[in-house]
Amino acid sequence: MSAFRTSLLALASALLIAGATSAFAATEADYKAALAAAEAANKEAAGLRNQWTVTAAAIAAAKKAAEAGDFDKAVASSNEAEALAKASIFQATNEKTLWKDMEIR
Repeated sequence: MSAFRTSLLALASALLIAGATSAFAATEADYKAALAAAEAANKEAAGLRNQWTVTAAAIAAAKKAAEAGDFDKAVASSNEAEALAKASIFQATNEKTLWKDMEIR
């Protein structure tokens, strides 16, 4: 189980770092693309019945930042939401088989 958690944390960390290393001023188009990717990943997680509440909070923060015109923050929050959604997808797909290892025999 600890190997699974380590893998999950490593994936989430890598995705968050990748999304946070932006060296340009974000535009509204950048925000819309990032938000679309986050919402698509979140929809996939919903299909697996494994949405995380923090993902919805990050999407809401992205929308709020965009409404205020802060597209850098909106893109960062959208990237965070996408990373969280992908981590929840990773968790759901791994737990489909890993639960068998936890079964008492």
